[in-house]
Amino acid sequence: MRKLILPDKSEREFDEKLTVYDIIGEISKGLQREAVGALLNGKTLGMQDVPGEDGEFKILKFEDKEGKQIFWHTSAHLMALAIERMFPGVKFAIGPSIDQGFYYDFDTPHRFTPEDLLNIEEEMKKIVKEGYEMERYEMDRDEAIKHFKEMDEKYKVDLIEHFPEGEVISFYKLGEFVDLCRGPHLKDVSKIKAVKLLSIAGAYWRGDENNEMLQRIYGITFPKKSELDSYLNMIEEAKLRDHRKIGKELDLFSFHEEGPGFPFFHPNGMIVRNELLNWWRGVLQERGYGEILTPMILNEELWHKSGHWDHYKENMYFTKIDDADYAIKPMNCPGSTIVYRTNLHSYKEFPLRLSEFGLVHRHELSGALHGLFRVRSFTQDDAHIFCLPEQIEDEVFKMIDLADYLYSTFGFKYTLELSTRPDDYMGDLETWEMAEGALKAALEKKNMPYKINPGDGAFYGPKIDFHLQDAIGRDWQCGTIQLDMQMPVNFDLTYIDANNERKRPVMLHRAMFGSIERFLGILIEHFAGKFPLWMAPVQVEVIPVSEKTNEYAQKVYEELKNKGFRVEIDTRNSQMGAKIRDAQMRKINYMLILGEKERDNGSISVRTRNNENINDIKLDKFMEDLSEEIKEKRMDL
Repeated sequence: MRKLILPDKSEREFDEKLTVYDIIGEISKGLQREAVGALLNGKTLGMQDVPGEDGEFKILKFEDKEGKQIFWHTSAHLMALAIERMFPGVKFAIGPSIDQGFYYDFDTPHRFTPEDLLNIEEEMKKIVKEGYEMERYEMDRDEAIKHFKEMDEKYKVDLIEHFPEGEVISFYKLGEFVDLCRGPHLKDVSKIKAVKLLSIAGAYWRGDENNEMLQRIYGITFPKKSELDSYLNMIEEAKLRDHRKIGKELDLFSFHEEGPGFPFFHPNGMIVRNELLNWWRGVLQERGYGEILTPMILNEELWHKSGHWDHYKENMYFTKIDDADYAIKPMNCPGSTIVYRTNLHSYKEFPLRLSEFGLVHRHELSGALHGLFRVRSFTQDDAHIFCLPEQIEDEVFKMIDLADYLYSTFGFKYTLELSTRPDDYMGDLETWEMAEGALKAALEKKNMPYKINPGDGAFYGPKIDFHLQDAIGRDWQCGTIQLDMQMPVNFDLTYIDANNERKRPVMLHRAMFGSIERFLGILIEHFAGKFPLWMAPVQVEVIPVSEKTNEYAQKVYEELKNKGFRVEIDTRNSQMGAKIRDAQMRKINYMLILGEKERDNGSISVRTRNNENINDIKLDKFMEDLSEEIKEKRMDL
């Protein structure tokens, strides 16, 4: 019998041959109608899967993150069946779920068009009405390769040939379409009530530009049409907020073919970036951090010692100096250990908190690059805390509080995930279990709700990940707290304890922004380019109504500039309405409209970018209010 612990902590036994679908049916027929899969000890199972162990069992619905992945993975098969029917001879590559929907890569001489997408949608809806179930079965390796060779499906053959020895070769059949797939899946496609195919793109097989160029179709599905309508509305809003579009309009940053994936920040972008980092430096200083800066290039031997060579080499860039091998750092942690071991440390110094805004480089496939969200060079707001084992919990508490302060400052809601030991890990199981237990205990003692993200920890330790929700409900993974017992061993880090003996410190890694570039991209979209006053590249635009008030406008401009405000003046020979529209397009916080009345009264009239007006006030009072708004770091938009 299979012993399962349900979310209410009750324990029930089930026949060990039952599928997830059957188990949920025994628990509740009502839940069976809503369920899309289950979690067993944090691992996602589809409705056809048979639980292979005892443990904690949670029923998944579409609302759950893992539930959406099951739903969208099944939808990729649904789209593939529709395309197989409509375009005979197409070759199938891969079709995974992604954060927002799914895609499938196809090899066919036919060039897909937007009109094709509409027709494929209709065919998918017809298939849903036909009521097919997802049927799972297995083959041995040789049989599976033979099967796909006979079907002339070379991409499936390639996938199987790269599977590790002993890998279970599983298939899922939907109608007449049979696909190589690990799952997990819905029991059938009847729950897929709303379908939208979003776009067509090119993609190299295995992301390698030396391989075939395939056609990729992106799509998304929902159990209700109203949910699809809400999503499409969000997409339209997201287009208006696209940080790449706004970045160009506000002259914040750019990308160029001379360095694909390497962002170029312009003066306006550097103002936003520097204001953010200067504020954060002050926050860290108040909390006992000392700032360091470590080299961007370090010798290859270091990366062998740190474990990156064995566990992260494919993501790194390399170079030579004086015929010796060096690597461009993908992470800041090894440099921090070198700073630590420069001096002999006492337990009395702990916790020792070292922060670093470190520029790192990581190799990303060209197809994965996306504005500031996924780049090949970025700055991490890293920190490494060296502490005693008994200080771990308190330091994790402080980091959670620090993250909460950061995200709440900008109005972000967030959720937490505990990411556990990956397959490619460094160290011994006992140490990993202790580290995972310490993070789990800290979260529970702090009373922080969290989800388990199995197998997604760093190769050197488990981590707590922070997922932000922006103004239109999109999720972004940013902050992380990592507990590392391995790096201190690899670099032989020690301290002198109360008995004057050498002991090994614990090392905590943390980044709250994560990538400064990604966080800036999120902020740009969150604010739709309407930065709070303290971050804005241009805070005030002085607009004379006519040439008669240019001299007065220049005087106002000089006073604002001398007080340290970021101010511009528009003395172009243009209509006032055009000047105001231009300032609003550049999302400038305040426009000072100066006509003859204001000149004669020695006053100003203020117009906000949201078309609010304040007439006939004194400049000194306006500057006093601005100074207060900046000092308080208000988030008024």
